[in-house]
Amino acid sequence: MQQQPAQEHDAIPRTTVAVVGAGFAGLRAARELRRHGVEVIVLEAADRPGGRAMSETTALGSRVDLGGQWIGHDHHRVTALAAELRLTKFPMHTGRLPVIVEGARRITVGGPAMLGAVAALVALEALSRTALPRKRNDVTVSEWLRHVPGRTIRRLLEVIATTSWTADLDRFSVDAMARMIRSQGGLRTMLSTRGGAQDSLLVEGMGSLADALAAELGDRVRLGHGVESIVADGDGVLLRTTHGEIRAEKAIVTVPPPMLERIDFDPALPAAHTDLARNTYMGSVYKAIAVYDRPFWRTGPGGEFLVLDTPGRAAFDTTPPGGPGHLCILVPGPEAHRLDDLDDRARRDAVLRPLALHLGPELLEPVSWHEKSWHRDEFVGGGYFAVPLPGTTVGFPPVTAEPTGDIHWAGTETAGDHPGYIEGALESGTRAAAEVLRALSSR
Repeated sequence: MQQQPAQEHDAIPRTTVAVVGAGFAGLRAARELRRHGVEVIVLEAADRPGGRAMSETTALGSRVDLGGQWIGHDHHRVTALAAELRLTKFPMHTGRLPVIVEGARRITVGGPAMLGAVAALVALEALSRTALPRKRNDVTVSEWLRHVPGRTIRRLLEVIATTSWTADLDRFSVDAMARMIRSQGGLRTMLSTRGGAQDSLLVEGMGSLADALAAELGDRVRLGHGVESIVADGDGVLLRTTHGEIRAEKAIVTVPPPMLERIDFDPALPAAHTDLARNTYMGSVYKAIAVYDRPFWRTGPGGEFLVLDTPGRAAFDTTPPGGPGHLCILVPGPEAHRLDDLDDRARRDAVLRPLALHLGPELLEPVSWHEKSWHRDEFVGGGYFAVPLPGTTVGFPPVTAEPTGDIHWAGTETAGDHPGYIEGALESGTRAAAEVLRALSSR
């Protein structure tokens, strides 16, 4: 009778490191560990790798990204990895400034609305550069906007803010916004295409980069294996998944902070991690790519727009070299939920029709249409990243990544360099793998 528990214990599959999540952080960590000869298994709840990155093939054979896609001008890790895996990077096609529209009206670049918005953004940039103390701050962006004069100026700032952070502005503090501006390289970098955070793309799609990493790891990536609990029992960790149990010496958890509450930890996590999970939320964003035989908008005003109509949106020309034409549309923040109950045709019409007033009726008949509502994704929970609630002192990037015994942490929110971007996810995966290697070697 005494041997029976041991037999059951031995029947549980074992590995050296279990990685929770097959996004870029998890795949990078697993790849680094394998290159050092460490056995690893990646557990992913979804039926695909990539996490917040996802690519599809269009009716014209091109690839489009429905998740994270941009490579910033100083995103060296993504650039190097794409080159290593022989994917093709190309620069964004962009004008000097986006066209700002409301209905059939175009907002004049030198007009009072633009000048007022620029003045407010300059003030935010200055605020982000001050030495902000880590204190409780309940002032929300919505409250701040109410003090900005001019309806059009307020609406423009609202669309810029939601496009940048996908947050509910009445659940997003000015303090958090300023800290994120600073951690993400400043507003000029964040909002710019050429030379900024939206500098380049991959012809094959960012999702193809994740697919290539997963293919390299082979059957070590277990899709459809949602982790339900992690037990740290003095003999490493026991992970219970939707498809059975796995025992490992170490675990690297890469899920977004708000999604941690879906995993039972025994013993319970320290307050730093539980507070983080309870005081952050994932943003809301709907993304669509309209595909055409050619980028016809380039003979007119171009393909970069900020639309102030409801729901607010941003549009970008993401056409690869030689075509076909790709028009990327983001509907960020709470207004993205206005599209949830529409059928496919009505949703497409609602997204494209305000832009058709400026680009012509041809816009309403794309050859191929691709869309994704990230706030409805049960495994990611939203996009682009975790946002701290007003009044909290946690959740500001980079969030805590201090190991909890045999549990280590990664994910773009934990990155010290470019948090919130794919570049940050890769950095965090490399850092977590290095931590685990040091811990294993010390044993």
